[in-house]
Amino acid sequence: MKSSWFRRLTLAPGICLVLGLATPAATQTPRTVPPSYVPPPITWWKDAQFVKDLALTPDQSGKIDTVFQAAMPRLTRKRDELNEQEAELSRLVETDAGEALIGKQSDKVEAVRAVMNKARTLMIVHMREVLTPDQRIKFKALREQWDREHRPLPQVGTGGR
Repeated sequence: MKSSWFRRLTLAPGICLVLGLATPAATQTPRTVPPSYVPPPITWWKDAQFVKDLALTPDQSGKIDTVFQAAMPRLTRKRDELNEQEAELSRLVETDAGEALIGKQSDKVEAVRAVMNKARTLMIVHMREVLTPDQRIKFKALREQWDREHRPLPQVGTGGR
């Protein structure tokens, strides 16, 4: 039987899920989600099993949480800005705006996405800095195992033949 924390372990993908960093809603394909699916926790450093397996100290968990809490307001603002820019891009496409205008708006969308991705990456780097070299190695192994056990769900509506 797989450990329950493996079903919930993640960092960047969990943040992506919460912040909605995926493609614009208009272009998303619905996913098949089994009833037993439990989304991974964003705050992996607070998960009892994960803390145990990594031997995280309370001080380390606190420092990682501080990094997370400091980054979230900016990530949330950028997510909101990205949603607004993507909505505008969708509106322009739907109204058959000219290629130049659509291209300019697309550049705005991608610029906001780049800033957000950079902020998220730096948050992850700062979290990793709290871990010891041995914990980083263990984290990588645990994360790879979680990824293997939680391959992407099959897509629905992609031809269905």
